[in-house]
Amino acid sequence: MNFDLLGKIVKRAQELGADDVVASGNESRRWEIKFVDNKIATGMSSYGEDVSLFISKDKRLGLTSVKDLSKKNIENSIAKLMRFTKKMQPNPEYGGTAQGPFKYKPLEGAYDGRVAMLDERAADFVEEGVNAALGEGAVRASGVLTYNVGEDFLVTSSSVEASERSSGVYFSIRALVDKYASGHKVCCSTTMKDFKPEDTGKRAGQVAKRALNPVKGNVGKYDIVFDPYPFANLLNIAMDSASIFAVEAGFSFLGGKLNKKVASKEVTLIDDGRMPNCLSSSKFDAEGVPTRRNVVIDKGILKTYLHNTSTARKYGVKTTANAGLLSPKPWNAVLAKGEYSETELFKEVKKGLYITNLWYTRFQNYEKGDFSTIPRDGIFLIEKGELTKSLKEIRLSDNMLRMLQNITAVSRRQEQILGWEVEIPVITSHVLVRGVNVTRPTA
Repeated sequence: MNFDLLGKIVKRAQELGADDVVASGNESRRWEIKFVDNKIATGMSSYGEDVSLFISKDKRLGLTSVKDLSKKNIENSIAKLMRFTKKMQPNPEYGGTAQGPFKYKPLEGAYDGRVAMLDERAADFVEEGVNAALGEGAVRASGVLTYNVGEDFLVTSSSVEASERSSGVYFSIRALVDKYASGHKVCCSTTMKDFKPEDTGKRAGQVAKRALNPVKGNVGKYDIVFDPYPFANLLNIAMDSASIFAVEAGFSFLGGKLNKKVASKEVTLIDDGRMPNCLSSSKFDAEGVPTRRNVVIDKGILKTYLHNTSTARKYGVKTTANAGLLSPKPWNAVLAKGEYSETELFKEVKKGLYITNLWYTRFQNYEKGDFSTIPRDGIFLIEKGELTKSLKEIRLSDNMLRMLQNITAVSRRQEQILGWEVEIPVITSHVLVRGVNVTRPTA
């Protein structure tokens, strides 16, 4: 993969009549180790390179992905995309892509060459995580370790030429003492310096041990302390809802609320495309615009939606450097840290719940923000600031705006979270939300 290939693709698309052309290429190596019941079950590696091609023709938009990079296939793919695009209906609101060239500042912690050289050390990391969980009382543990290195290239018809290298490592472990007592933790980073699978396994084992002998939880309103892992699920949704695409499509509870109060004053939520050591950070967006830090919610007030060049022109604002090839997308969701220690935060709860994981978060009404989600793994009753009983069989049924507005405390210590239903990296703390509606899950 190189600039020369992408430059030829852009030139050929222009020769066939394209107005705007964006060619982005990716070359990556990826390794994965899955472990089941304390033992490594599978290991695999892969190498891939592909090109994504976006074109516009008379405000008609087309997008394709090319994995066979032979000269003949590239030529055929460009020609097919042009024919397809000419048959599309024009998008009168399309405002073009960003005009380059641009200068880019180095991105801290984006690439660590040691990741590509883990080899046998990767299996050692798995063993350390599993043994740490077992040392805390877990009986078995399962999960996955993945790591990758890659390089991205970007060439556009608007004088943009950019590239960057990246790396990432991710460890997910679910520890069990028995069928009803489990704990799930993750750790992830772009560098080996911040990667701590042993500590992650230890914390998963601690949750599983404490979760023994759960009793059925009662329904009602509860003050809830959310661990970073489950709260990342909710912040992922909040940041996705800040995309102007989600607003226009009717999939956002933030629609029509610009410069209005949408959360408590404890909430400052940032989309930071340049956050050090974050897995989705990048020097540039899909149009080549240098990424930056966007304060989406500032002390409870919604300050901006996420835009690309085209949507920014439509609304008379500047791009927030969040371009995907078709619609704006967030990079990383960062909740500003609070002033509480975790102990102090728990002491704020006379009677409530501690939630360590969520799954199956589903919306009943996207525009209003009504949703439900199911706590899993360790669920605990808090009484006078202390964890007492282990609980089971509850559901959270509430509203995203009400949840954000009822946040009263945020801890200082933060974690980077990525996982199932957390599709973008989220940097978050332990968070206290007052008066959450707890119901009974259906069969």
